[in-house]
Amino acid sequence: MNRLPIHNKNPLTYSMPGTRLKHMKAEKDVLILTDGLEGAAKMAAEIAAALEGSNVSVKTVSEFKGNDILPAEAFFLGCETPEPDSFAYLGDLLKHINLAGRPCGVFSPGSEDAAKYLAGLVKDCEAALSPAQLAGSGAEIGSWANSVVSQAMRG
Repeated sequence: MNRLPIHNKNPLTYSMPGTRLKHMKAEKDVLILTDGLEGAAKMAAEIAAALEGSNVSVKTVSEFKGNDILPAEAFFLGCETPEPDSFAYLGDLLKHINLAGRPCGVFSPGSEDAAKYLAGLVKDCEAALSPAQLAGSGAEIGSWANSVVSQAMRG
């Protein structure tokens, strides 16, 4: 049997002559949940577009299942009005799950009260809530979304 020369005795980190490792950008898994109403859905699409290079999943909370949040390294919550009925399951789940340190951004297409409601939901799960709550739409949405996800890059 022909064996290739190994330059490092550790079999887990061996290298072969003439090979180079390619630098690969680490993609982040990101989940965006909305109430499904037009304004929040539009903002979710803008956030997803801004997060180029990440694996982004956009869902309405009505199609959300609890285990959807587990692989997400960062997540966003958006709704148009405070306390929509569709968020009841998510609110209950976030009271009983530990997402300590996981970056989270909350947004609403014009209602600061809705953004504050969403920030309150995240409190019990101990996620790392972005201090900036986005209410309204505009050019800042991309930089805001990337700042939330960049917290996951540091972790």
